Amino acid sequence: MKSKVLVLTALVCVEMMTSCGEKFLSTTPLGVANEELLSNKSGVNAVLIGAYSLLDGVGSGPVNTSSVSNWIYGSVSSDDAYKGSDVGDQAQITTIERYIGQADIGAYNDKWIAVYDGVSRSNDVIRLIAKASDMTEAEKAQAMGEARFLRGWYHFEAKKLWNMVPYVNETVTDYINLPNDRDIWVDIETDFQFAIDNLSATKAQVGRASKWTAKALLAKVHMYQQDYTAAKPLLVDITTNGPFSLVNSFHDNFRITTENNSESVFEVQMSVGDGGNGQNGSWGDNYNFPYGSAPGGCCGFYQPSQNLVNAFKTDANGLPLLDTFNEVDVKNDEGLASSDAFTPYTGTVDPRLDWTVGRRGIPFLNWGVHPGRNWIRDQAFGGPYTFKKFFAYSGENAGAESPRANANNYRALRYSDVLLMRAEVAVEENDLATALTIVNQIRTRAGNVVVTNVNGQPAANYLIKPYTAFANQEYARKAVRFERRVELAMEGHRFFDLVRWGVAAETLNAYLAKESKLRTYYSGATFTKGKNEYFPIPQAQIDIMGANVLKQNQ
Repeated sequence: MKSKVLVLTALVCVEMMTSCGEKFLSTTPLGVANEELLSNKSGVNAVLIGAYSLLDGVGSGPVNTSSVSNWIYGSVSSDDAYKGSDVGDQAQITTIERYIGQADIGAYNDKWIAVYDGVSRSNDVIRLIAKASDMTEAEKAQAMGEARFLRGWYHFEAKKLWNMVPYVNETVTDYINLPNDRDIWVDIETDFQFAIDNLSATKAQVGRASKWTAKALLAKVHMYQQDYTAAKPLLVDITTNGPFSLVNSFHDNFRITTENNSESVFEVQMSVGDGGNGQNGSWGDNYNFPYGSAPGGCCGFYQPSQNLVNAFKTDANGLPLLDTFNEVDVKNDEGLASSDAFTPYTGTVDPRLDWTVGRRGIPFLNWGVHPGRNWIRDQAFGGPYTFKKFFAYSGENAGAESPRANANNYRALRYSDVLLMRAEVAVEENDLATALTIVNQIRTRAGNVVVTNVNGQPAANYLIKPYTAFANQEYARKAVRFERRVELAMEGHRFFDLVRWGVAAETLNAYLAKESKLRTYYSGATFTKGKNEYFPIPQAQIDIMGANVLKQNQ
């Protein structure tokens, strides 16, 4: 699964008879992907790899706007990050960031194409399985389980972004008339439940789904519907009987050398040096490197917000400032040249800050100390911080393929995410003891390994401690949600969490009110409750199907 064979991924759209430049049989025209030739065990597996290969969002056109990390839709659309770069570069993302609902923004169509291409590829696998005579029933069940899992995943992605979307199964033949006239949660649940019932408990290869992966995704689907009763048994089963555990170092979840570890529930595999010109190497995030003399040399997008940095402050007891974290900003070097003197913030912070955010005066992995402005494209526009969390260490990038391609996997679902969902359920049941235990488990791990200077000393004043108690349900809910933010920051989840909790409008309008004093392009921006929780259906898709078939979101 590590290497995505591009020829195989080109074969999956059987109905389209896609050219692949090969002659398979003398009776078959050159370049035709003949369904009969793929209706066997090896063909099914090849097409299944093609369905997996689109998980990264790369392969259906523009890639940065369709990335699996959802850096635009899950983070830049939230209080975690700015678009970054400068005002004129990819201005469509600024429009999204300011909650201006323009349906003709190309980025929406890019993402739509990527997820529905994934659905189509998954359905190709399902159709081929039915015709494969050389597969045992057990092999068919496993392949079908993986294909149904992937179909559920891609529809879940669409559901998170647009809410009312078409559900497309293997029986659909009319792709021009796909109405979004009903809620598809039950269809997504059915796909994941089928995967649970048919997949093996262990993964045949690290990038594939297992029974446990499907259980975790089904639990997450229930959490998005606030169906805690349905989510709980799945989460209890995973945390009690599943094969997952937290790794000792928080940062081991973001290193190439420690990928596919015990905390990985579902991990999108990236690769370099595979003949793909770097496009299989986290290419959907290739804009998100520091700028100028920085490693990668381009492009300065996806800059952490001041609000996010402030969220990592801790008090004298090593606990987060749940209500007051954003009252005083963490000191930064905005307005200073890299040659100007600067002393980093000396207050206490959660160690996860400096594994998540690049800031001046702190070592940037093994690339040296972050110099500040020299690595920022336009500090006045995008702020003083750079993205760091998925950044590859020196020597781990693709080299000749591209300085920005690397084999650092995207951890789509980590065990800490599962644990925090379990803590959410406990809070809603007023089981504060269970929620406390889980949150403290994650906080304890966060303090195990910190960023250090060349002398081996902590690079900042790190202080993180467990809670002694949750006083009441309201406090516990706030603590669990805050923990989720700092644990999963810049991983593309934040906006969707705010929406499913029903607090997006109040949280993001408060964010805009203060951040507009730092980022002037936020001036006048407003998040409208009941409107901006979901993105516009791409106008290009409505034009294809007709407004009477594919209806626009309110």
